[in-house]
Amino acid sequence: MPLFEDRRSEPRRPANRRAVVVAPGLEVACLITDESNGGVRIRLDRRVGLPDAVQVIDIVDGFADEVAIAWRREAEIGGRRGARAPLRGLVPHRLAAARDAWIRAGGR
Repeated sequence: MPLFEDRRSEPRRPANRRAVVVAPGLEVACLITDESNGGVRIRLDRRVGLPDAVQVIDIVDGFADEVAIAWRREAEIGGRRGARAPLRGLVPHRLAAARDAWIRAGGR
């Protein structure tokens, strides 16, 4: 019998992608360390207080994910993915800060 039961409904995939966490008045560099279709684990560059919902900007792919934070441990967070939106071209007003953060981080 396993020592723990993995309750995830989808398998995780390892990842190693640069990203930025954006929330009102906050922008923090991070690394996406693993993911599934419904969730993501992130290692922040520094410990900071985050609200319960953030946008996670995938710098290389040019997408913003709405993420509801499910757990926090030191400089790591895990959350459930919500809406995903591209940052190339015109974006809705709600994604303006995310697009600006993506451009500052080197997104093209």
